[in-house]
Amino acid sequence: MVQFPNPLIPEDIYSQEKGRPRWLTPIIPALLEAEAGGSRGQEIETILINKAAEDVNVTFEDQQKINKFARNTSRITELKEEIEVKKKQLQNLEDACDDIMLADDDCLMIPYQIGDVFISHSQEETQEMLEEAKKNLQEEIDALESRVESIQRVLADLKVQLYAKFGSNINLEADES
Repeated sequence: MVQFPNPLIPEDIYSQEKGRPRWLTPIIPALLEAEAGGSRGQEIETILINKAAEDVNVTFEDQQKINKFARNTSRITELKEEIEVKKKQLQNLEDACDDIMLADDDCLMIPYQIGDVFISHSQEETQEMLEEAKKNLQEEIDALESRVESIQRVLADLKVQLYAKFGSNINLEADES
């Protein structure tokens, strides 16, 4: 079908592709604004909305990253629980040291548990053993805390990668409950 221009309507109002007047062409204001050099924020918002609406393909590598994130999150929870237990043990040792220091009798034999057996030691020996146990326990706590920090760095890196690909289609934040 050949289309003849209407002499009453200027030629430049016709759409090149569809042969209909430009005012009948469906338009998205944000895209027109962006094409005309308008609001960049509006253009980015439109792109983000379109990206969120898209179906995102989950590749094998993506699934591996998600699984790694879940394993490391679980491991951090376990390590934090272990740290709390060790901190309670450390507090108990500190309380025992304080109680021994308050004891007036220097020749008092104090039972000290090693495994399932209690062995009596002098106040000074017991104090030294408690200090050594506190030192060892603090080193264990420090090692666990450094492991938690290294895992948190891995998690932060994975979050950046996964949020970059999936945006709001994925939730990597811990539940508060």
